[in-house]
Amino acid sequence: MTSGATPDLPAMADSGAIPVMGLQLREGRPARPRTVLSWALWDWAAQPFNTVILTFIFTALYLTTDAFLPAEIAMLGDKDPIKMQAEAGLAAGLGWGTTIAGLLILALAPVLGQQADAAGRQKLWLGIGTGGLVMSMALLWFVEPAPALFWLGVALISAGTVFSEIAGVNYNAMLIGIATPRTIGRVSALGWGFGYLGGIVALILVVVFFMSDWFGLDPDNGLPFRIIAIGCALWTVLFAIPIFLWVPEPSPGRPERRVGLLRGYRLLVADVMALYRSPQSRPTFWFLLSSAVFRDGLGGVFTFGAIIAGQVYGFEFMELVIFGIAANLVAGVSTLVVGRWDDRLGPKTIILSSLAAMIVAASAVFFLVDAGTVVFWVGGLLLCAFVGPAQSASRSFLARLTPAGREGEIFGLYATTGRAASWMTSLLWALLISLGGATSFGILGIVLVLLAGFLLLLPVKAPARVG
Repeated sequence: MTSGATPDLPAMADSGAIPVMGLQLREGRPARPRTVLSWALWDWAAQPFNTVILTFIFTALYLTTDAFLPAEIAMLGDKDPIKMQAEAGLAAGLGWGTTIAGLLILALAPVLGQQADAAGRQKLWLGIGTGGLVMSMALLWFVEPAPALFWLGVALISAGTVFSEIAGVNYNAMLIGIATPRTIGRVSALGWGFGYLGGIVALILVVVFFMSDWFGLDPDNGLPFRIIAIGCALWTVLFAIPIFLWVPEPSPGRPERRVGLLRGYRLLVADVMALYRSPQSRPTFWFLLSSAVFRDGLGGVFTFGAIIAGQVYGFEFMELVIFGIAANLVAGVSTLVVGRWDDRLGPKTIILSSLAAMIVAASAVFFLVDAGTVVFWVGGLLLCAFVGPAQSASRSFLARLTPAGREGEIFGLYATTGRAASWMTSLLWALLISLGGATSFGILGIVLVLLAGFLLLLPVKAPARVG
């Protein structure tokens, strides 16, 4: 590889037999601390959607509860089979919604990333995705506790997932513009760590809100949860500002690749085939394929984890929120610590070790369900301790393999291949619950996807490490 590459290289720096990786262009030129911090703050800004809306509060304690069941079913006892099956139906409904969201991301993410590369406008598409995410959260204000509005809530959360992924494609692409081959692991981990720590702060604010008796608000119409959604939207607006002010585009653009949207799909197919045919880029192809599966399992841990805690293990409001704070703390600290090991041991070692530990922990959560809540406390926290390092190492793995000038395209494929398999966890979750008649069977879906991802990653060639 041309380790002496300079910043004056054209964006399409892969015209030779061996492509110049985007990280190589920054060799010896670390970004300013303010730039790195501003980039990492976007993870902090977007985290309330994942932690408060999607995982621990809005879906688990509001949208998938008896507040959205018909009155004659909601009044039944918590252990009544009819009520339990109805609540499982809500959980499955959320799974179907996220499956549809995954298909939309599958169709949009790579082409939008490709066009952002061509124009050198990753920040524009980051802004569009962030704005859509903010609107999706703000519109949850209209999701009052009524069965007829359940699907509105699912649709808005699914839309937020789509916009979050579109923004995330360009956010990940911008990582290559601020990291170097020697710092990519720790910088990637800093972003994930900031995200988890932001989730802790957001959950603590929810606890204060709850302990203050919702500041006197009437909880019967879901007002506290709807206000929480508005608060999450405002949080994202506030903390997303620095990345637009102080983080540069990762590349100046590739005008020769500017095409219309429909032609972009043909170009996308050609690019994927070129990744496979080229011996130098083939590891990128196989990693995109294998990571598609295990990342969907990682996402399922947070999408459905709090629902498992509430419906399977009977966690009440405060216990679930305290668990959420502990989970984010464990995930954030472990991600920051393991980020340095990523630069020393390599991302593949981190990912495989994390997946193996998560398979064991998730299996225990399913098979030891009758042992009580202590199982979920131990198993759930172990899952969170490894999910962050696996996510961070996955991003740094791909960044080490990304050719210069193709950041948005490759990370768009990263999002798309992930969503190409995103139906796996959601579908297995919904299908196994429907077949088993209980929410606990959905845990097996997560285990199976994590195991498949582990096996697919084993033969993938790891990127070279920098000493």
